[in-house]
Amino acid sequence: MGVRRVIGKVLRGTDARRLLYYLYGPGKANEHTDPHLVAGFADPAELEPERRPGGAPDLRRLAGLLAQPLAALAGLGYDKPVWHCSVRAAPEDRVLSDAEWAQVAAGIMHRTGLAPEGDDLGVRWVAVRHAADHVHIVATLARQDGGRPKVWNDFYRVREACQEAERRLGLRRTAPADRTAARRATRAETERAARRGWGEPARAALRREVCTAAAGAATEQEFFARLRQAGVQVRLRHSVTNPGEVTGYAVGLPQHTARDGGVIWYGGGKLAPDLTLPKLRTRWASPAGHYPVDGTGLSAPAARAVLRSMVARAAEHSPDETSFFARLRESGVLVRLRFSELDPGQVTGYSVTLPGRTRPDGAPAWYGGGRLAAGLTLPRLRERWSPARNSSAEHPGTSRFTAPERDAIYAHASRQAAAAAEHIRRCVHGDPAAAADAAWATADTLHVAARALQSRELRCAADAYDRAARAPHGRLPRRSRAGDQLRRTARLIALAGQVTGDGTLTAIALIANLVALAAAVAELRQAQQHAVQSAAAHAAARHLHAAMTHARSHPPRLTQAHAPRRSRASSAADTARRDFPMPPRPGGSLPAQKGQPAQTGPGLRRHRGQGPLPAQRAGPSR
Repeated sequence: MGVRRVIGKVLRGTDARRLLYYLYGPGKANEHTDPHLVAGFADPAELEPERRPGGAPDLRRLAGLLAQPLAALAGLGYDKPVWHCSVRAAPEDRVLSDAEWAQVAAGIMHRTGLAPEGDDLGVRWVAVRHAADHVHIVATLARQDGGRPKVWNDFYRVREACQEAERRLGLRRTAPADRTAARRATRAETERAARRGWGEPARAALRREVCTAAAGAATEQEFFARLRQAGVQVRLRHSVTNPGEVTGYAVGLPQHTARDGGVIWYGGGKLAPDLTLPKLRTRWASPAGHYPVDGTGLSAPAARAVLRSMVARAAEHSPDETSFFARLRESGVLVRLRFSELDPGQVTGYSVTLPGRTRPDGAPAWYGGGRLAAGLTLPRLRERWSPARNSSAEHPGTSRFTAPERDAIYAHASRQAAAAAEHIRRCVHGDPAAAADAAWATADTLHVAARALQSRELRCAADAYDRAARAPHGRLPRRSRAGDQLRRTARLIALAGQVTGDGTLTAIALIANLVALAAAVAELRQAQQHAVQSAAAHAAARHLHAAMTHARSHPPRLTQAHAPRRSRASSAADTARRDFPMPPRPGGSLPAQKGQPAQTGPGLRRHRGQGPLPAQRAGPSR
């Protein structure tokens, strides 16, 4: 149960009689003891089922009383009229009496509006207790005056009633529901994953893939392309009035199918509150002065490599030069065309640069296609696009980064993470709201870094941090320069691609600054009195520190880029050692979490340089 004490879980069903038979029965493992009513829409003593000669309860009368108001409302759109809420106390809390559980149940029915106090015409309901630590509330969603009750946001009203019960009954207090948690896998999903030998449910694996693809993409089209490249199936939802307009999406795994063989789909909102298509579009939007990729602060080799990769990708996905230039501009690349002196309407070449990338005199630093790669000149690209030739494999490796170029990207990302951590710390006691966007964008950097470095601990850190990133109640933070800079950093890491480990000095320095970034967000959430989000950021910092310790335990691998700058990279790692000699602890209030076992997820088992492979059943452990 974690740190939460009184938990309410709401389910919907079709048959109250079958549910009552289960609640009054022995349970799946004879765990039900002395089932009886503690509260209801009438006197529990009068509603209590009579016992047959053998001792079994006769539930026909009680089931009939609950079902009577449904006769007037049965029909289309009312296929799940049974409301079931299980309310459980944690083992460390004291055992509540029947009268106290009756108060809890009545408070829930009042707060949800299903059966308000003093309203004799509310829905019919009963509360069954068959264990010391919990009760089950069963209600039929039909008022006794013939009306239909409202159940909108009933889960949050149940949570509020549980908090009120904690205060009234002297139980340990818990944080309110702030709608920052991602959707948990259902029991059926968890059991299906265990039966098939998956390390985690499909919902968790898909959420990670969607987060990583969204962080590495600059446009909506690139987002869907990255999902498909990762082996995730995508289904788009189009507008009814405007069929060409995409209004939503759903994702699924080829191996995760229903009984009829069809893929089980999850909409973005079913994975996490901030993964709906409208909210993702807000993330990709580029207000004035903000660009998907920025060349400010990038070294010359890094800027050239980024441009080469972006130009090569645009060329690969374009059928002609008009589409090619449009894709470049859409991705944030600045394009300058060169025209013929004899025929001013004829384009003879092009040059590109990144916003913010300037020469010492302040003028933009332009790169012609030939300076990026021999196969990226306009004549060579026109040959590739020629209908008579299929030259998709003419220039293999054009978009790949060399080791020195990738290290330059990581060094830049490390500096940006350090700057973001400093920005968040400045805002903690002055203007916490100004740091909300940077805290949200930190999740992008963590997910992309975990994928690029192929680190289990980094992946655990990204998963743990997930909740700390979101603003309460589903609100999106106001865009900020610090947040956009982190998002651009995540895209640069995604462009650089995967490396063969986290043992380089630049990778160690990046992880060290990510530790500081997660710790700064934990401090921010603690100052905002968001205890659950602060705990999530602290957990991420612990995993990041473990990743840094693992990376430092191996001799750093030196590339050509490291040799002339070894002292600078070493100083960054030394700074991390001084700042974090021990795993960061959340003020001593939270126990240190043990490392999580490696989880591959259904259909997402990976190996170096390849996409997802089908999961295999786990063999017997030793």
